[in-house]
Amino acid sequence: MGENLELEQQRGLDVYWQAAKRQRWWFVVPAVVGWLIGVVAIFILPPKFRSETTILVEQPSVPAEYIPPTVSVDLQTRLESLTEQILSRTRLQRIIQDLHLYPEVAAGSESTIGKMRKDIQVDLLQSGTRNQLSGFKISYSASDPHVAQQVAGRLTSLFIAENLKNQQQLSQGTTDFLESELESARKDLERQEAQLRMFRTRYLGELPDQMQGNMQILNGLQTRLDGANQALSHAEQQKLYLSSLLDQARIRPHDTGAAPSIDDRLEKLESQLAEARLRYTPKHPDVLRLEQQVADAEQLKRPIDKASANVKQDEEDATASRTTAQLAGQLRSTDLEIANRRKQIKDIEAEIVQYQARLNMGPAIEQQFASLTRNYNQSRANYESLLSKKLQSQMAANLEKRQQGQQFRVLDPPILPRRPYFPQPLYFALGGLVAGLAIGVGLVFVMEFLNPHVYSEQDIVQLGQPLFGTVPPMPTQEEVVRTRRWHVLEFASAALLAVIIPAITLLTYFRT
Repeated sequence: MGENLELEQQRGLDVYWQAAKRQRWWFVVPAVVGWLIGVVAIFILPPKFRSETTILVEQPSVPAEYIPPTVSVDLQTRLESLTEQILSRTRLQRIIQDLHLYPEVAAGSESTIGKMRKDIQVDLLQSGTRNQLSGFKISYSASDPHVAQQVAGRLTSLFIAENLKNQQQLSQGTTDFLESELESARKDLERQEAQLRMFRTRYLGELPDQMQGNMQILNGLQTRLDGANQALSHAEQQKLYLSSLLDQARIRPHDTGAAPSIDDRLEKLESQLAEARLRYTPKHPDVLRLEQQVADAEQLKRPIDKASANVKQDEEDATASRTTAQLAGQLRSTDLEIANRRKQIKDIEAEIVQYQARLNMGPAIEQQFASLTRNYNQSRANYESLLSKKLQSQMAANLEKRQQGQQFRVLDPPILPRRPYFPQPLYFALGGLVAGLAIGVGLVFVMEFLNPHVYSEQDIVQLGQPLFGTVPPMPTQEEVVRTRRWHVLEFASAALLAVIIPAITLLTYFRT
């Protein structure tokens, strides 16, 4: 079964080979004709030259962490925008008029602009593992290589100049916008500062940060009030004591009741002072008060003792008079002290009421102050943020003006093309050869398989006819000679074509 299949395949290949041998000139002639057409087209079609330049995108000379760019536009988006601007009708029409392009087309017409746009090509260049755009190529096609170079150079200059102009405009526009926003933020901040200043002035002493001080002052006032009350009580007791001494001093010195009364009083006060010293510290108000009373009693006792020791009646009377006057003066001083203490207590109580009112108003004032402070802090943060951005924008704008930002740099200037890129001699010649060969294959297929002939006994068998015998070819001597000559001619023709076709193709390539 396998041998029969291989035999059938071998027969099929023989059939194709025999058909190719019989119709070999139907392969050669169309191939040669196609090749000739391609070669002729090389010389007939107008040549087109392409001049191109490569532009790289240079990163800013100052690192971005020091001066962040104010406008971060994607490179591809920027190139698309630049391409739209440069390929606008106005710019292209100016180039056409300056360089006298497309004289065969009416100047300024849409067909002229469209034709030039087709001749311009912008290709992006990618580099790195992330396929980042690092630059682009600009090319222009024309029938004259010098014109192609001039237009490519003109387009390159437009791209570089327009990019610099756009970057400066964007940076300056950002700076102007930030300046206007900064001015608004400054006015708002001044308004918030004025409100906060007026609030501080109005509620001076009642602000939240002064509450702790108010509490301490209130505690101090309470302590002063307690001290003033104790001093008032002491003064009132002193007044009572001096009043009693004054009454006693007005009695005659020979009165037996006067001196013993002072001595008893002094002894009682000294006993109370000793007891107080055991219970309290030396600075305690009660201790100080008793010490003052003892000192006053002793002072009063000395003139009384001196008066009682004198023998003469007139000296006793004079001593009693001086004692009475001294007691009256101390009593008046004590009355004045009592009045001052009462006024001091009244003033302290008024201050206590004032600070208690401040503490009571504290929560409401604290809420208003927190709202004003929060608005002020927000306005200040917004102002500082805008100020920082404005400074960065100004530095970025200055960087662009100094051409130290992200710039376009010409890597390869537009070259003068030496060879046309269209038509390509090799492509046209080989293309015509292949196309003619394909046409020949189609013709052979039509003649051999769509219009079949009988060439062998296998063809008769396939037709279903009985085969009785075969007659071998018996050519005459003249036929043999003619056949040999034909084969030599075919071989010479094939060899000549094999030399001529590559030679002319290469010659056409190097001469164009």
